[in-house]
Amino acid sequence: MVTQKKRKIGVGIIGLGTVGTGVTKVLLGQSELLWRRLGAGLDLVGIADLDLKRDRGIRLSKKILTKNARQIIEDPRIEIVVELIGGIHPAKEFILSAMAKGKHVVTANKALLAAHGEEIFEAAHRYGVDIGFEGSVGGGIPIIRVLREGFSANRIESIYGIINGTSNYILTKMTEEGKEFSEVMEEAKAAGYAEADPTLDVEGVDSAHKLAILVILAFGTPVDFKAIYTEGITRITPLDIEYAREFGYRIKLLAIAKRAGTQIEARVHPTMIPEDLLIAKVGGVYNGIYLVGDAVGETLFYGKGAGSLPTASAVVGDILEIARNILKRACGRVPATAYQPAGRQTHALKPIEEIESLYYLRIMAQDRPRVLSKISGILGKYNISISSVIQKGRRAGRSVPVVMMTHRALERDVRSALDEIDALPLVSGKTVLIRVEDEEE
Repeated sequence: MVTQKKRKIGVGIIGLGTVGTGVTKVLLGQSELLWRRLGAGLDLVGIADLDLKRDRGIRLSKKILTKNARQIIEDPRIEIVVELIGGIHPAKEFILSAMAKGKHVVTANKALLAAHGEEIFEAAHRYGVDIGFEGSVGGGIPIIRVLREGFSANRIESIYGIINGTSNYILTKMTEEGKEFSEVMEEAKAAGYAEADPTLDVEGVDSAHKLAILVILAFGTPVDFKAIYTEGITRITPLDIEYAREFGYRIKLLAIAKRAGTQIEARVHPTMIPEDLLIAKVGGVYNGIYLVGDAVGETLFYGKGAGSLPTASAVVGDILEIARNILKRACGRVPATAYQPAGRQTHALKPIEEIESLYYLRIMAQDRPRVLSKISGILGKYNISISSVIQKGRRAGRSVPVVMMTHRALERDVRSALDEIDALPLVSGKTVLIRVEDEEE
């Protein structure tokens, strides 16, 4: 046992921001626990960051600090490089250089993996090194490990994910307090739940990055991130939330992936889901990921999707897993993409125009006779059947909301119908469309 304890595995961190600080705290603060789990020491050899003066609440020896990330990559004592700077460049170059040096890599960089994952996964295979990226999706929720190992006996049928805490916080507050998007957005910034520029979060891009990674692992296919239909929450109003409630739904920014014959549906957009579903109850900054496998059935994973320590939990878990592989000389034991390279298949992503869904439509139409019949006639022309209608308030000659729920329809047909409806002289503004995920009776 004494000999085992002398064995140390060198770790180097590039990036000492929010997550990097959390990882450092866990590595230093839980060193004894990690040794008991691993049977060897994790030695934090070096940390690279451009800002070495900011107080992060940790005492660090100046000997391990550097502004030069290349020192981490070149240091022969370091066996695992942890990239936590985010963004595409120079993160991509750092990761590929580390792999070329025979070093294993851990990252939480969802944007990089969504855009260049195939190149990085191929490099890991070519150089015979491991890559861990649990922290890239769901923060502290171990969803990557579930897809790579826990559910490896399953044919994954569908994924429904609330995987952006900022958007979920905003929609939760709007639902509970009836406030406008802009007002809650400012509250989220003040509370530290939203960035100064929250565009990637509220426009759905962050969720799409994470969905691309989940699709790669769940369906064994390369993914063109740009082909994922992405729509944000900025057009959602308290009025739509209230109508959703009347129909028995809640609105969530949902990342959806499902099998569609030989194709895969992959899309991110505001979605109405039945309020009695467990995932509909995921509120605030929490994440929820609902997976359906052919053997395991329906499962739900819930937890903190971001933050210093939840994400650090995932990152250090990856470090520990790779360290175990190093000790047992079993690197490459689990393929980075959950499938052996020869076992992967290419599936095209289904264009959004070709999906079928239920739809919520809110049309602002003048309160005049026969307006509803004109709208219904256009929908019928495109084979769109109405399941229910709500029209409240009488404001003769002025615009009032006409709200409709449709039966299952083709997206292309719905868009064509709305183009005609929005062009009617008696209709003001653009119709609000929200897709609905529910089973029709």
